[in-house]
Amino acid sequence: MTDTSMQSPQSGRHTISLTASDERTKKRAKAEKRFRAYGIAAIATGLFFLVVLFASILSQGIPAFQRTVVSIDFTLTEPQRDEAEGALFKTKVYSNLFVAQLNSELAERGISVDFDEAAIERLLGKVGGTIRTFYTENPDKLGEPVQFDLAASSRVDGYFKGRVSRDTIQDSRFLQKSDLDLVDALEQAGIIKQAFNWPFITGADAGVDNPGGAGIGVSVVGSFFMMLVVLCLSLPIGVAASIYLEEFAPQNKLTDLIEVNISNLAAVPSIVFGILGLAVFIQFMHLPQSAPLVGGLVLTLMTLPTIIISTRASLKAVPPSIRDAALGVGASKMQAVFHHVLPLAAPGILTGTIIGLAQALGETAPLLLIGMVGFVARGYPDGFLAGFTEPNSAMPAQIYTWAARADVGFYEKAWGGIIILLMFLLTMNIIAIILRRRFERRW
Repeated sequence: MTDTSMQSPQSGRHTISLTASDERTKKRAKAEKRFRAYGIAAIATGLFFLVVLFASILSQGIPAFQRTVVSIDFTLTEPQRDEAEGALFKTKVYSNLFVAQLNSELAERGISVDFDEAAIERLLGKVGGTIRTFYTENPDKLGEPVQFDLAASSRVDGYFKGRVSRDTIQDSRFLQKSDLDLVDALEQAGIIKQAFNWPFITGADAGVDNPGGAGIGVSVVGSFFMMLVVLCLSLPIGVAASIYLEEFAPQNKLTDLIEVNISNLAAVPSIVFGILGLAVFIQFMHLPQSAPLVGGLVLTLMTLPTIIISTRASLKAVPPSIRDAALGVGASKMQAVFHHVLPLAAPGILTGTIIGLAQALGETAPLLLIGMVGFVARGYPDGFLAGFTEPNSAMPAQIYTWAARADVGFYEKAWGGIIILLMFLLTMNIIAIILRRRFERRW
């Protein structure tokens, strides 16, 4: 006899089988399947937009790591140098020598094209000044062939990358249609080519008329010194405040007020911290404007609530039995916290600190308010201490400055800067994951 159709002897009614599904069970199963489908769809949608975002960033930013250069062997003799230095317009004489050398290179390859010094200046900038500076700094190179890799202008670079075409270009002081004939001739001769853009990674910001010479290297150094300030201040202060509030502070209205305000500070917009830094550190304390020291102090105030909250959560995650066991064998309250609780909470503390630093690294608004914009950074600092006090920029502020300029070349550099910034952020998050896995304890 099966249990699917058994009758109760008392009531004569059919009993409900444990293996049969009634209508309510079927509805619950369908609702569970729908919920799972919604979750999978939400994850797939998020991944799709993430892929689209990264694809857009890479497609727009990778061209910034390529630049167009004119590579030519140039030989300057000592009589030519003496003649140029004795002339009234010295750089013009060097430019004429370069034009003559370029004409000779094209003639050797059987290519004929008409151009003058003005065309060379539109394509390559002040070539005469570049050559003169090189031989002034390297007089031993006189009489020897030297290979010059001269960066082309942003419009010539755009012509190679497809941003500029013969149909869209208009004659201007930056580039003329006739100059493209010279560019095609140089490409045919193998003199002009694409190369990896090392100056973009190692250089500084350039003027609004020279997007090809703009680099992010100096801003990377500014971000480095700024993060040193944030790390050296926010980590000890945040961890000490968290330990006191979680382990030693009495539960009264004062500590409740402090905890509420810390939570509120974590939600305050970053631009408010920029206004506070401008008023306190620059106008009241007269610290150097646009310096990484001031930027680090501002970002420390912004990062402290995040570190305090994450550290307290890590301390709470340590089981109370650890504290009880330490106190039970005669350890003091401080010994129990610093010898047992804190080492076990270290993975969470390190993770929260690195995530807070990564958040600070990507902030822009507070840095703009204290003057850490791209054009203030003209070169690398003179020394380690000068790196904290000399005017400099930071990566997000530099990217914002480029994106705000009208030239398409700067817009391309902004996308390239985003790629470098994302590489730093991903590296910091990977370090946080590794540290967490390395020191993690399972209870």
